Amino acid sequence: MHVFYTPDINSETYVLSQEESWHCTKVLRLVVGDVVHLIDGRGGLYEAEIITESKKSVTLRVLKTTTGYQKRNHHLHIAIAPTKNIDRIEWFLEKATEIGIDQITPLLCERSERKVVKEDRLNKVITSAVKQSLQAYHPVLNEMVNFKDFIATATADYRMIAHCVDGEPRQFISQITQTGGSYLILIGPEGDFSAAEIELALQNNFNPLTLGNTRLRTETAALAACFEVNYLNR
Repeated sequence: MHVFYTPDINSETYVLSQEESWHCTKVLRLVVGDVVHLIDGRGGLYEAEIITESKKSVTLRVLKTTTGYQKRNHHLHIAIAPTKNIDRIEWFLEKATEIGIDQITPLLCERSERKVVKEDRLNKVITSAVKQSLQAYHPVLNEMVNFKDFIATATADYRMIAHCVDGEPRQFISQITQTGGSYLILIGPEGDFSAAEIELALQNNFNPLTLGNTRLRTETAALAACFEVNYLNR
């Protein structure tokens, strides 16, 4: 199944971008009459036929439209401190998109090793994963934000902060939440959140969260949280 991301589709015909047209004709070797699938990132899945083609321009005619394709019964937002090695965050974004996630916010924390991210590059990783896994909803990648500023405006039915401070009371996701609704989970940098950040989150009605007895890397912890929320809601 060949899938193209078409966020601006709004009629029965659609012209692929030059980059996607080249991929369609020169890489996939598709021709007039071939049927492909389009996703708009807002829940729309389209079956479409190629009606004209060249390496710079491919025109499609929509044959069938499905709305709300595989819409989940919950909303998952993970706010994560990007790792020094950006490849590890890209890995998380790819796998989380495949499993199911709605929103990602890069966090700038006291112990952050990376203070800048290139949203365009990360969005390309997400888009590629959306197409590969046939996800009709494109996760939203927000701009990096300071931890304190994020906490001040954070909203969700279930708000959690995952940390590794020994001796502090923490609960599993299944103990804190119920199925459905919106989930917001904070994942800290390799050195964990600072004591002040944890205290600020708790003061703002975040629940202390554990993801198990082992110490996980940042991207592993984020993916574990993503999997657990989807598992609970499947």
